[in-house]
Amino acid sequence: MTAFINRIGTATPEHDIHQAFVSFAGESLPEGKSRSVFDRMADRSGIEHRYSHLRSGNLAAGEVDADGFYPRGAFPSTATRMQAYAPQALTLALQAVANLGLNPGEITHLIVASCTGFTAPGLDLHLADRLGLRRDVARTMIGFMGCSAAVPALRAADAAVRADPASRVVVVNVELCSLHLQQTEDVETALALLLFGDGCSAALVTSDRSGIALGDFRSIILPDSAGLITWTIGDHGFLMHLSGQVPARIATALRADAAALDPGGLLRGKLADAFRFWAVHGGGRTVLDAVEIGLDLPPIALSFSRGVLRDFGNMSSCTIMFVLQRILASGLHGPGMAMAFGPGMVAETLRFELLT
Repeated sequence: MTAFINRIGTATPEHDIHQAFVSFAGESLPEGKSRSVFDRMADRSGIEHRYSHLRSGNLAAGEVDADGFYPRGAFPSTATRMQAYAPQALTLALQAVANLGLNPGEITHLIVASCTGFTAPGLDLHLADRLGLRRDVARTMIGFMGCSAAVPALRAADAAVRADPASRVVVVNVELCSLHLQQTEDVETALALLLFGDGCSAALVTSDRSGIALGDFRSIILPDSAGLITWTIGDHGFLMHLSGQVPARIATALRADAAALDPGGLLRGKLADAFRFWAVHGGGRTVLDAVEIGLDLPPIALSFSRGVLRDFGNMSSCTIMFVLQRILASGLHGPGMAMAFGPGMVAETLRFELLT
């Protein structure tokens, strides 16, 4: 039995906040080396747009955002941010699911992944209610797994379909990264915040033979790397730490995996050119560069991933689903590999086949 991603829907908020953030962060950093480094890295980030439900403010008038959510010198508490998360996450999830064209009565499973907010009753219950899903729909919440969570979410959907071919599973990944803006004079923190935007994906996974055939899943925990990517809950939002060592560790791990030709490795003992498609989570330009270098890929191999990074930034867990959506819409066919990295440091991978 094989499970298939039949359709993928996506949604983002309406407000493009990337350039506004670059201006805000740039003026918040001390003049001199820190600001120069930030400006240079912003120019080289490969990101042109990122989206938020918050409107950009008038920096000259002292505004961070036009809605006053982030008053200067008094950024909101985590509780206030979570109050905003619940309705905004639901709105975005409903928009993404609407693009699937579902018959709600047919849905047997709902899987929701998010690492940017918490609420109880959970987003899964609110979403089931608003969509009119059946009362016995099987629900799963995947929380706080960071940027790699979409792959475990698909793995859970795959297991449901393999257990019962009549299953019709909706997988939702929703992230509101802009709720965790920080006031900082630390250039490393500012560069981490530079990457992230808001977005949501929804996928229909069934046994119907169309779209993307899901193959095997494999995850690897890189040794001695737990502190390289962290996502912790603070009094004023969730705090991101993204070490500058991450790209080098990824490149080293992938280079070793490719050289070993180990059937138990991430590449399943195959050469990189065995895969026509690469759906790599755009954790940042340097992460994509590290994958390209580590696997000795041609520049065109990561064009789908770089395009999503350019147009939306890093939307945490839903980013790789945006990449898969573009691959699905390409009209091409052939074997592919999906890959995402998250706290741990963990590499989550999925081998797939894009059907004609």
